[in-house]
Amino acid sequence: MMIVWFSLLFSLIPSISTRLSSITLDQPLHHNETLVSASGTFEAGFFSTGSSQRQYFCICYKNISPRTIVWVANRNTPLDNNFTGVFKVSDEGNLVVLDGIGASVWSSNASTTSQKPIVQLLDSGNLVVKDGGTNSPEKVVWQSFDFPGDTLLPGMKLRSSLVTGAHSSLTSWRDTEDPALGEYSMYIDPRGFPQRVTTKGGTWLYRAGSWNGYQFSGVPWQLLHNFFNYYFVLTPKEVYYEYELLEPSVVTRFVINQEGLGQRFTWSERTQSWELFASGPRDQCENYGLCGANSVCKINSYPICECLEGFLPKFEEKWRSLDWSDGCVRGTKLGCDDGDGFVKYEGMRLPDTSSSWFDTSMSLDECESVCLKNCSCTAYTSLDIRGDGSGCLLWFGNIVDMGKHVSQGQEIYIRMAASELGTFNFVFKHKKNKCMTLRFL
Repeated sequence: MMIVWFSLLFSLIPSISTRLSSITLDQPLHHNETLVSASGTFEAGFFSTGSSQRQYFCICYKNISPRTIVWVANRNTPLDNNFTGVFKVSDEGNLVVLDGIGASVWSSNASTTSQKPIVQLLDSGNLVVKDGGTNSPEKVVWQSFDFPGDTLLPGMKLRSSLVTGAHSSLTSWRDTEDPALGEYSMYIDPRGFPQRVTTKGGTWLYRAGSWNGYQFSGVPWQLLHNFFNYYFVLTPKEVYYEYELLEPSVVTRFVINQEGLGQRFTWSERTQSWELFASGPRDQCENYGLCGANSVCKINSYPICECLEGFLPKFEEKWRSLDWSDGCVRGTKLGCDDGDGFVKYEGMRLPDTSSSWFDTSMSLDECESVCLKNCSCTAYTSLDIRGDGSGCLLWFGNIVDMGKHVSQGQEIYIRMAASELGTFNFVFKHKKNKCMTLRFL
């Protein structure tokens, strides 16, 4: 697939000449000025996109050509007239973009006011408003990292509230020259055990999966950890995800593009271009719910959809015609307290966890016991697979969107009626597991 348009081409307004280190009440930024980070890594100013003459206040890499934008303030309200834009900070600490007649086309709508606001662009690419009137000059009252565009930079967080369900998200551009909100979004779904999802117009398209201690369960994590540290922090009120570089000299960005693909690029000094490091989804099996309920998707098999052991296609004729949307149903009902057991699947991409339950301190043995005592529990696994494993993750009802992992994967135990346990090869054999405390670091 051709990916020429992955590197966005941006033109600089020819008359830009003045570089600022900060913006204050008395020093706004005009169309012919840029705000530059201390090391000169990033700059912010008024730029046009591609062949368009519309102006946006953007944050870009300063020394990379073609110009690459990582954040846009007025992405839905461009300035149509060149050389008229003004970017300023108000008395209360709000950032605003003004057009040629002084009308506001964008505002940060900061929830916290500041006495003496100072605006700076950090070397991380984070645009911050600091309160210079406090005893702590480093107090940040607003930052662009809290409002991602289509790009996730090192140190930027994707956050979701476990209380309200509100979340920040990466949102694609409308097209390669228009940074307005596009159709695709990527965020951490906070329901059940949180997982990263990609949606189109609110409809789920792909899941990177739930966190397994290393990465999201659908991601090939071993290679990535040679280059990045990943953090998944879960508190009683929120969950957030971020990454940092192991080698600070590497220049990288993660983007959701106009087709909904999540892509990581790294800058090559040798080729003077952005090179595609990783991209997902990788195959058809990552389309959400492709095989319907109670099935497993195996991209290297034909057909790629199989019912789980002990399950049969809900509609046999449709299944044979490769229409798997209705999924599978149990051949034998569970007995609940009458000796149900589990079939072990290895190397799996875990199913949808939006209706799951979890505990961070249980052992796998305790997890099995809790599942057996609940007649609605249909599967379980370790929450964290590091070391000998720890924690407990339970599923209830149908198993949705499970697949064979492209590389590592993990174990999951699917509940079966006692009468069917002896007919399958992968019956779970009970063994003791050490209990470890889960840490999302």
